[in-house]
Amino acid sequence: MKPIKMITCIKQVPGTTIVDIDEETGVLKREGIEAKMNPYDLYAIETALKLREQHGGVVTAITLGPLQSRDILKEAYMMGVDDCTFISDKSMAGADVLATSYALSGAIKKLGAFDLIICGKQTTDGDTAQVGAEIAEFLGIPHATNVIRIIQVEDALIRMEMDMGDYVQVQNIPYPCLITVDKDIYMPRLPSYKNMLKSMDKEICMLALSDLEDDDPAHYGLSGSPTQVERVFPPESSANKIDVRGTSEEIAEFLYQRLKEQKFV
Repeated sequence: MKPIKMITCIKQVPGTTIVDIDEETGVLKREGIEAKMNPYDLYAIETALKLREQHGGVVTAITLGPLQSRDILKEAYMMGVDDCTFISDKSMAGADVLATSYALSGAIKKLGAFDLIICGKQTTDGDTAQVGAEIAEFLGIPHATNVIRIIQVEDALIRMEMDMGDYVQVQNIPYPCLITVDKDIYMPRLPSYKNMLKSMDKEICMLALSDLEDDDPAHYGLSGSPTQVERVFPPESSANKIDVRGTSEEIAEFLYQRLKEQKFV
């Protein structure tokens, strides 16, 4: 069987629920906040690495974001990917799912021929689960979502199981194609010190708007985002607390009375 050329699309997301919103643009302020790799993307990387171990091939991780997003590419190297590509340009800031997918698809075209793109099912900051499918549409390739098991890999296609809610569907998809994987398809490995040493001299391929085939800034970032946000605001937080002590019966009675006062019971 021929080796598989794989691309994993990953994203850096806030590592905390305490975030600020830009009131003018309605997007998250990502600079200077605690961040991490999107948890679902760990499963995407692990799936690619497992397929490489079983069938041979090359795994490239790609991300789009501000400069601090480079950190997750370093983590991807430490997990064992072969190459990393970073797309970063001020004109791409504030992108919705459509503009994000368009930018990623343009960067993937720049990378050249591939067999399989693997994405996490969704991100924890947006939860739209749309980017993977939209990348496939922009590239004109078939795709499958909610993949929970890889059954078989052949020279021309991949066979998998998809969780469709009420049933599990078995699907054959020819290359090139894209899949989004659900959690627990494989247990993600931890970054290793050995891989960190091996990747210290590895470069991260940098791409900007000018490197893409379509370099019109009107198609990216806020300008290329058809989704218009009316208003976004963080939920109000309250530090008011009541310390209730006593027996379990006394605490239960206290809670009951408070709920009764608020007319919940």
